Amino acid sequence: MATPGAIQLAQRLRGLREQVRLTQSELAAVFTEDGKQVSAAAVSSWERPKEPVLLPENRAEPYARLHTLTGTPRRLLPASRLSPEQEQERRQVLTELTELIDQARVGPAPADAARAASHRSWFFADGGPVVIVVPDAGLAAIGPFADEAHPNHTAAHQFADLDALIELHGHIRAENDPTLPVFFKPASKVEADDLSGHLVLIGGIGWNPVTRRLLRMLEELPVRQIDTPELTTGEIFAVGHGADERRFLPVWSEGDEQTRELEEDVALLARVPNPFNSSRTLTLCNGIHSRGVLGAVRTLTDAQVREANEAFLARRFPESVYGLLIRVPVFHGRALSPDLQDPRNILFTWPDEPAVAPKSRKDRS
Repeated sequence: MATPGAIQLAQRLRGLREQVRLTQSELAAVFTEDGKQVSAAAVSSWERPKEPVLLPENRAEPYARLHTLTGTPRRLLPASRLSPEQEQERRQVLTELTELIDQARVGPAPADAARAASHRSWFFADGGPVVIVVPDAGLAAIGPFADEAHPNHTAAHQFADLDALIELHGHIRAENDPTLPVFFKPASKVEADDLSGHLVLIGGIGWNPVTRRLLRMLEELPVRQIDTPELTTGEIFAVGHGADERRFLPVWSEGDEQTRELEEDVALLARVPNPFNSSRTLTLCNGIHSRGVLGAVRTLTDAQVREANEAFLARRFPESVYGLLIRVPVFHGRALSPDLQDPRNILFTWPDEPAVAPKSRKDRS
């Protein structure tokens, strides 16, 4: 098993590459031009979050000069031609990488281990494939261009939860090698072959029958989504049964059904082994309303909170199997990205004893 230092080194190497906007193949070409024969596969092995290959010490120095890239094609400036500022940065980065290599070999201090515990939920080192299953929009909500006979036919008009799909699909593509196969399909067109890779389900049981079926299959996940007369605009989440049942509902502003506004939605974010292929993952990004669905997605995609949220999940769920019900604040109709460091935003966690749901300033109705 990789040490926390090795994982932190892999994350730092990827960060250095992304700062200069290079793919793994482009970085390999830059290093090769610099006289260091490097393959894209080697770069990938140094950066992967699970069991990364330790970067050889003689490869650290070219990484420390990535900030000097210039020209077309882009090349590293020789160390002899660096300005005093560039040389200072080169030395700082080289010292940092050398220390990380040493930590990766012998193991870091406990504080370093905690800092390196974060991981990247949407990076798939095994090459995928990844299939995102999106709800079909209801008949009343479907866009006019969904009709294939229309000259301006646009397939995306048939999808619900488009905000969540665009956010997640773009993030997964950015997080992974460009060759990773990433597909999205409406729930009505999912076939058996689509279910054996890494599977991501967007949306609730109302419009996504694949989510409805898989929630029934996941008996170990104690969260249910149910219809209730209390709410006509979505399906609520429930935990437990009978006298022990707890229900999680959205929060509305004051006013009647025509004038009130949604102020808090509830999201389900869960990751478990894919029941159709245990070597792949199943991820649920669900909500009572579309704001909850988007909040579930942005928990691990929004640059403002994702690193801290990833670190929380890595510490709290070291096996990377979990389910959370999350409070999603809504401000002027826009879903805010939940901060998992704030205990008020975590309504329930699994596996664990249920967390005590925070009392809202309003009754949940």
